[in-house]
Amino acid sequence: MPKKQKINILWFTKDLRTRDSESLYKAMREDLPFLAVYVFDADFFQQPQFGFKKIGKYRLKFLLESVEDLKQNLTEKNIPFLIKYGKTEAIFKEISERFEVVKIFCQEEWTREEKDIQTKILQMIPDAVWEKPYSQFLVHPLFVFKTLVKIPMLFTTFRQKIEKNLLIRPEFESENLMYDKEYIISESDEISLESLGFEDFEPDKRSAFPFSGGEDTGLKRLHYYFRETKSLSKYKETRNGLSGTDYSSKFSPWLSDGSLSAVTIYHEIKKYEKKFGANDSTYWLIFELLWRDFFRYISLQYKDLIFRKSGINQQKYCTENNEDLIQKWKDGETDSDFVNANMLELKNTGWMSNRGRQNAASYFCKILKQDWRIGAAYFEEMLIDYDVHSNYGNWMYLAGVGNDNRNRTFNPEKQAEIYDPNEEFRKLWLKE
Repeated sequence: MPKKQKINILWFTKDLRTRDSESLYKAMREDLPFLAVYVFDADFFQQPQFGFKKIGKYRLKFLLESVEDLKQNLTEKNIPFLIKYGKTEAIFKEISERFEVVKIFCQEEWTREEKDIQTKILQMIPDAVWEKPYSQFLVHPLFVFKTLVKIPMLFTTFRQKIEKNLLIRPEFESENLMYDKEYIISESDEISLESLGFEDFEPDKRSAFPFSGGEDTGLKRLHYYFRETKSLSKYKETRNGLSGTDYSSKFSPWLSDGSLSAVTIYHEIKKYEKKFGANDSTYWLIFELLWRDFFRYISLQYKDLIFRKSGINQQKYCTENNEDLIQKWKDGETDSDFVNANMLELKNTGWMSNRGRQNAASYFCKILKQDWRIGAAYFEEMLIDYDVHSNYGNWMYLAGVGNDNRNRTFNPEKQAEIYDPNEEFRKLWLKE
């Protein structure tokens, strides 16, 4: 029996980029050739929760665009890229039957489903060495846990301690990297919305997020928001907007699938400040990136507690189970026109502003008194920028079982008066 060729695997998951890609950077420096792999996991598309899909058409279309863009960028570097549909562990087993897999490079994950897949691969390829960087963070865990023994419950405490001597790693240089190893022939699957059981669709013209997926589009958006329009300089004043493309950075969808890294955005902010000046707005975008990190550290510390009804606080959370109320909330037919407008925006576009999310979630938990996990699961299906850490962190927060010791309730009527005084947003989504 001929000896199998030794290779490494670069497994892309939620790091769909070539710029500031630690795994790509390290794989390129190995002596062995490597195969880049992305898997549309079959189990992922068959796991309903509370009656909702794990992914809906809006995020899936964005993801397909991101993977296609990654394919083009890897092709420019002459890197072989295998795109498959199936059970991830089965795909890895097929590769291991053809090659001797020495190392697997991938982003570190710690939430349940992601860890389960890694465990299944480990069982299939027990001898492979894993290289798993924490590349989804802005502030690296080595810095955080040198500063903090334990992640505090309050974001303000976390931020103040982390900011004192903030150290952000440099980007991993990959722009000039070119693959020069033996090329590995790979046959990818043809994957589309239709092949995954979804109908194609035309984006709603009212959408505040009319952008496509992919690293190239994300970097263009960053350049537009920073350099072309200098919108960053007024981010703090406009970030609570509701309509249009430029009231906020809109970076979150590219951050969620890793087409943009938080570290790249941070360093581009610093370049911007040197050229155009620093102000509260330029700081505030870093502030929001720290919020994003905070929820990641919360999930890293509390693991599966973020999915439990009692949350990380282990608070008693009494709810009703009223399917009619839940359906009306989803369809934008509640007693609040402000909540309704936001829910219709989500239903028709896969997008909702931060202000809208806070009001819609608070209304679901505090006014309708429904199980917050059902709302979180619906957001998971619908949102283009769904991110497990931020989604469940924010829902716990608003349900009163997470990090907010004030256990607040938003008044949607007052919020509408403040943020939609001329009813422009409500007219956009509630007109006949």
